[in-house]
Amino acid sequence: MTRTPSRRLGEVAQKVGVSEATVSRVLNGRAGVSGSTREAVLTALDVLGYERPTQLRGERARLIGLVVPELQNPIFPALAEVISGALAQRGFTPVLCTARTAGGLSEADYVAMLLDQHVSGVVFAGGHSEQAAPHDHYRLLRSRGIPVVLINAAVDGLDLPCVSTDDATAAGQAFTHLASLGHQRIGLVAGPQDHIPSLRKLAAFTEHARRGQRAGDAEPGEGGPVEHALFSLEGGQAATTRLLRHGVTGVICASDVLALGAIRAVRRAGLSVPGDVSVVGYDDSAFMNCTDPPLTTVRQPIEAMGRAAVALLVNQMDNVSVYPEELLFEPELVVRGSTGPVRMIPSAPAAATGPRP
Repeated sequence: MTRTPSRRLGEVAQKVGVSEATVSRVLNGRAGVSGSTREAVLTALDVLGYERPTQLRGERARLIGLVVPELQNPIFPALAEVISGALAQRGFTPVLCTARTAGGLSEADYVAMLLDQHVSGVVFAGGHSEQAAPHDHYRLLRSRGIPVVLINAAVDGLDLPCVSTDDATAAGQAFTHLASLGHQRIGLVAGPQDHIPSLRKLAAFTEHARRGQRAGDAEPGEGGPVEHALFSLEGGQAATTRLLRHGVTGVICASDVLALGAIRAVRRAGLSVPGDVSVVGYDDSAFMNCTDPPLTTVRQPIEAMGRAAVALLVNQMDNVSVYPEELLFEPELVVRGSTGPVRMIPSAPAAATGPRP
């Protein structure tokens, strides 16, 4: 950066809450500064974007990269809050990176920047969880000895510790709930076709649908109608509009945002929620109890997952053995007003009675 040395001293001193003389002593390697203050000054240098003095560049900062795909979905700010708090309690400074937004930087771009800042570890939440997505930046971090933890982003072959919600259980809870209310024609709005958490939900959904068919609730071998969509309100609306052509009375969505789009689609079709169509979301993100109607959803245990991810990361830093396995956390069905007993089965157009691929 092009700032003058005096301005650099002033900004770092203000950030840490110490004198410029103390900052100068740290930068010049002089005695008379406590270890905690020294670490705070070095961390402030990293946060403000200054290069460390040559003699200090070999030391890794107490910075932790937290990479999330977006902040519009309220589940990611909630997760970031939990992880940031847990890191701060352990003396680390989180650096929030929002990847894969329109015109933004990629995960690989952020990894390069974090490595330049001597990052101590990286947590990827809901990252490149598509099987075919590029994963070289994960391998680069591992080759540099940088601890990594994945959240809801398990990918075969990476051999990295991962913390996930049990997607199969979540889909089963949602399906069983709707079936208990008498719904026989249940559809699924999943994420993109190569999104691993969505694929796990799809597999469980299909199995539950086929069990119901074997019990005589539907034609054998069909499975339930499925639509894939981007994780957005508009994507949920479009996918649910297609599902309604199959006469569904219940819709399971792979996120709360998709579920809000589903409710909009039902209403624009002249139907009501839950009178004609019941809708179940996934995440139990902020304010889902304030929607109209309040959203029935499957809650992710964000607090427990975030703290587990931080513990796994810190254990790696402390050279404690951490197995590259996936920890599955149990979700919880939260029943609210968007689901109810089936009243009628909307008639489906003759040309759209079969399931979509």
